[in-house]
Amino acid sequence: MSDRILYKNPLCTRYSSKEMQENFGDRKRIRLWRRLWIALAESEMELGLPISKAQIDALRAHADEIDFEKADEYEHALRHDVMAHIKAYGDVAPEARGILHLGATSCFVDCNSELIILRDGLDILLKKLVNVMDKLRGFALRYKDVPTLGFTHLQPAQLTTVGKRAALWLQDLLLDYENLISLYSHFRLRGVKGTTGTQASFLDLFDGDEEKVRELERRVCSKLGYVRVYGVTGQTYPRKFDYNVLCVLSQIAQSAYKFSNDIRLLQSMKEVEEPFESAQVGSSAMAYKRNPMRCERMGSLCRYMLSLPVNSAITASTQWFERTLDDSANRRIVNAQAFLTVDAVLELYLNIADGLVVYERVIEKHVKAELPFMATENILMECVKAGGDRQELHERIRIHSQAAGDRVKREGGENDLLARLSTDPLFEAVRDRLDEIVDAKKFVGRAPAQTEEFIANEITPILERHKNLLGVTGNVDI
Repeated sequence: MSDRILYKNPLCTRYSSKEMQENFGDRKRIRLWRRLWIALAESEMELGLPISKAQIDALRAHADEIDFEKADEYEHALRHDVMAHIKAYGDVAPEARGILHLGATSCFVDCNSELIILRDGLDILLKKLVNVMDKLRGFALRYKDVPTLGFTHLQPAQLTTVGKRAALWLQDLLLDYENLISLYSHFRLRGVKGTTGTQASFLDLFDGDEEKVRELERRVCSKLGYVRVYGVTGQTYPRKFDYNVLCVLSQIAQSAYKFSNDIRLLQSMKEVEEPFESAQVGSSAMAYKRNPMRCERMGSLCRYMLSLPVNSAITASTQWFERTLDDSANRRIVNAQAFLTVDAVLELYLNIADGLVVYERVIEKHVKAELPFMATENILMECVKAGGDRQELHERIRIHSQAAGDRVKREGGENDLLARLSTDPLFEAVRDRLDEIVDAKKFVGRAPAQTEEFIANEITPILERHKNLLGVTGNVDI
């Protein structure tokens, strides 16, 4: 059958990285299951259960010998994925078949491996997030002094700078970074808890010795590289933790969505443009178009991500007593796709931030079209200092401003307010200084300094902390 006949998830075929796909792939998951089975058997042996070193060696020797086709056959017959892989593992290590999964429930491998996969997924996202921050840092510092129109209500407002606006994007990512780092501190394994979380099966194995049961859990988790475990669980780790993870991913998507919308608006104004390749086609009909396809794709993926935390919230709130299996199929889809989606978003963000094009002359043109109106108070004050009457000056500015506004809006002409003022005798005192008074750089306040201070105090220390992760670029193949 052609591979074009069956549906394939676009997150895998078009958008997310191979690194993230492999993180949620079957091979990694089943390898983790086997690591957990080995750690459990080895720890049980160390604590006195009748398990031989030869059995542990057999499990280790065949840990990577995974027959997925055989496991699929078992699952079709048994309707149980964990039991299918227990049997498949036992087939390649028959001498250890009798001690495999001893005392454990399916969630011993399923939940503990899922938590490790989520943690590794966050590592991948952290690497990409700090690299986006690094690229925006360079962009913000490069353009920190370039005046541009600020907008409130999508209407021209006081000036800011191109770099200061990038600092706003960085501020959003800084909050996301802090939330992600906080999430790391809450990571722990489910541990070795048994069927309903009571550890009853392990207590039986160790003839009621509670200290050995506690030590078993410590040893197993230590062999996996973890110290912390949930103190109490039902059969699964708390599904609320999935919700917490997806909320952090949603926040990254929110920041990226805002950035993508800003760039789309700026590209419409012809001020800032996302990368556009030499052979790229913007429209199948309109050959001249340069559509912001990367930012549009980013926004589309972000919108999907924003919808996912509510799904996890429903799952967490509908778990009955110690557990119910209606979370299983749902979580196979939601958790993986959340990570694949944000991975794809950050790939796009990296690519865009690394190749933003700034058209300074267009920005300057737009500033000059609006700045005369914004500068009228400064002009008025300078005339008053030279002995003018404020009320008379104010009225004359109002009249000239209305006329200049009509010329722009009704006639489609250029803003000629400064020319009107320069020929008005009331403004003779500032006639030769108008260009100096309306210098755009005098209207950006502390934007350049704010950008420098914010980056020096809050962004650069983070990037220094993660300098071993820097140097990554974004890949957009299609």
